[in-house]
Amino acid sequence: MKVTACQVATVVVLAMMLTARGQEAKPEAPPEAPGAHGGNLEEGMAELDNFLSGFFGLLAGLGGVEPGRPGADDDLGGVEPGGPGADASLGGVEPGGPGADIRLVNGSSSSEGRVEVYHDGQWGTVCDDDFDINDAHMICRLMGYATGIQTRTSAAFGEGSGPIWLDNLDCEGSETNIDQCSHKGWGKHNCGHGEDAGVVCLDDAGLEGVEPGGPGADANLGGVEQGGPGADIRLVGGSLSNKGRVEVYHDGQWGTVCDDGFNMKDANVICRQLGYGRAVDALSQAAFGEGSGPIWLGELDCEGSETHIEQCFHNGWGKHYCRHNEDAGVVCTDGIRLAGGSLSSEGRVEVYHDGQWGTVCNDDFDMNDANVICRLIGYPSATEVRNQAAFGAGSGPIWLDNLACEGSETNIEQCSHKEWGIHDCYHGEDAGVVCSEGILRLVGGTLSSEGRVEVYHDGQWGTVCDDGFNMNDANVVCRQLGYASAVEARPEAAFGLGSGPIWLDSLDCEGSETNIEQCSHNGWGKHNCEHGEDAGVVCSDDQH
Repeated sequence: MKVTACQVATVVVLAMMLTARGQEAKPEAPPEAPGAHGGNLEEGMAELDNFLSGFFGLLAGLGGVEPGRPGADDDLGGVEPGGPGADASLGGVEPGGPGADIRLVNGSSSSEGRVEVYHDGQWGTVCDDDFDINDAHMICRLMGYATGIQTRTSAAFGEGSGPIWLDNLDCEGSETNIDQCSHKGWGKHNCGHGEDAGVVCLDDAGLEGVEPGGPGADANLGGVEQGGPGADIRLVGGSLSNKGRVEVYHDGQWGTVCDDGFNMKDANVICRQLGYGRAVDALSQAAFGEGSGPIWLGELDCEGSETHIEQCFHNGWGKHYCRHNEDAGVVCTDGIRLAGGSLSSEGRVEVYHDGQWGTVCNDDFDMNDANVICRLIGYPSATEVRNQAAFGAGSGPIWLDNLACEGSETNIEQCSHKEWGIHDCYHGEDAGVVCSEGILRLVGGTLSSEGRVEVYHDGQWGTVCDDGFNMNDANVVCRQLGYASAVEARPEAAFGLGSGPIWLDSLDCEGSETNIEQCSHNGWGKHNCEHGEDAGVVCSDDQH
């Protein structure tokens, strides 16, 4: 509360009167003993001190809390949570900023930790039952971050204490307050603190503490200040944080991206912007559910080398001919990346664990391990193992040592290794790999330059249907495989029936493309064909 000028003047006048009183001489009185006059002054000053203490105590009482008294929280300007006069709608904490009734505890940085909420005068935790990335998005935004990038369950940031306030939290992701989310009710749960939920939020130094849409935000970047990957983009509706419907933040709102022209190049840019190595799949037709609100981007057209979706061509914000049943989605590589290479298909192996990227020691690291890693990030296989920090020494933790994969694993955690973070290595022993970029092969021919066309997608080899397949398509296939051109396009399983998925149908190349993924087609796995229609080519023997 503010002290008025009148109150200050009253205190000063009273102080002067009491001081003068203490100094008054009384001529009719007999001479005083030495020190008697000093005693009058001391009594006067004592009265002044008592008055001032009472006066300021009265003022503080009117404010509800004494500023700066022991136990006051410096983060709240010396005001204890839950003090008299505090705003109950903020969980007993005086108004003061986003996330005032929610906090993250025990993380390695302020952007991650166990989720705790303030209710009924106490901090308590959130149970991880049904806790998902939508809940994390909402919590991170309340804390002032752009979005959530990971959910952590099973008390990943340590067990809390006190009440478990929320269970079965169910947010859509667009809420502005945790009370707008569905839950069992405050304090109603069937959990123990071993199930405390945690989150990792997008912490971008370029945001400099500015909330999306806040003052100083750059409208060209959707209301988020320029400076960091992933600041204005998120994935929603997936079962894991590395996949979902693509949503971008612009003009104070999250909105979707139309799937018109959406392909792997666009998906790779999005995944890299979110901190993943690359995309595994580009999905269309609201594969992760229909979004709501604006459709911000249509005809997104990335070359694939961009670091930010803003660098890609598009129709303009909000300009499209789409509905939400055409919302685009992506699947990104989960928790593994290659760093330090000259190509995206090579580099130092880094894995994401416990909120940090770290390296893999090259002790016992071999081609089986490399093959698993390459497949996990979207390549068909590995061509080389590189040890002794061939792609430069990493930093941070060395997460894995004595990695021993059999080669068929679908997740690095299925491979044998020492416990996370247990090793006898240094960063001069960081492991690296070179992955095969060959997502295309010819099978069943008598020569290596001919055969059934097969493409690698989503972890599997599959065929191409011969509907519309012609010499333009064949030329692109042959050039991608290193031949000068095609001699012949062969339909109707001329090189035998394939097996597995039929990945592409109605392939339509102009003939100048350098990669089959640049050609138009129906979409991965969308066809009306059988393997009796598998396409084949005969390429010229001249290599280029």
